[in-house]
Amino acid sequence: MNTLGQAPVSREVRIPSGDARLYGDLTRPADAVGLVLFVHGSGSGRHSARNRLVARKLQQAGMATLLFDLLTAQEEQIDLHTREHRFDIALLTGRLQDATTWAMAQPELQHLPIGYFGASTGSAAAIIAAARLGKQIAAVVSRGGRPDLAGPVALAAVTAPTLLIVGGADHGVVELNEQSFAHLSCDKRLVIVQGATHLFEEKGALEEVAELAASWLKAHLAGQKPSSPTQDKTD
Repeated sequence: MNTLGQAPVSREVRIPSGDARLYGDLTRPADAVGLVLFVHGSGSGRHSARNRLVARKLQQAGMATLLFDLLTAQEEQIDLHTREHRFDIALLTGRLQDATTWAMAQPELQHLPIGYFGASTGSAAAIIAAARLGKQIAAVVSRGGRPDLAGPVALAAVTAPTLLIVGGADHGVVELNEQSFAHLSCDKRLVIVQGATHLFEEKGALEEVAELAASWLKAHLAGQKPSSPTQDKTD
């Protein structure tokens, strides 16, 4: 929880990634127990209202958050017409790894355990990066994600505790998450939010996602065990 009377401190940051510079919003509560990087989905960005709602919940639970654009402004304009970047999982993964490296080098962040919160195609990038970085990543959460796009090899290589959240009415994506869940060999949980569609726009659905994510991430980033059973599938 935040220290009484001390509001989280926010600032805009620029993250180097090859020749690109990625803009982000970093928010750090007092006495943060960890840092969560948000990996947005196709056609989205750091200003996503859905991710910002979840980020506020995480901040209230004592976690720092970094919401950043995976694409440059020029790339976003191209993607609007061609959709060529939003499914370029290799590009998105590279950008996420660069953002992680940047965060680890910041004096005010380098002591914090790191978690990922991925959505849609961003979930695949989070899975692959977590597989590559191993114990450097403390936990992963996927919201309405496409972890299947990471491939079975990456899924099996993930060591970070991973929570998959999918809407029960997100037809097709439920099955893809169930298949991905089977490939994971880490501490894992799959939660199906009944009646929710892909964007969790139904009343109370996104708030449920935020609660689930905050509980999972704080438990693992703070070095605690989750209260719920691991490797379970919850409807």
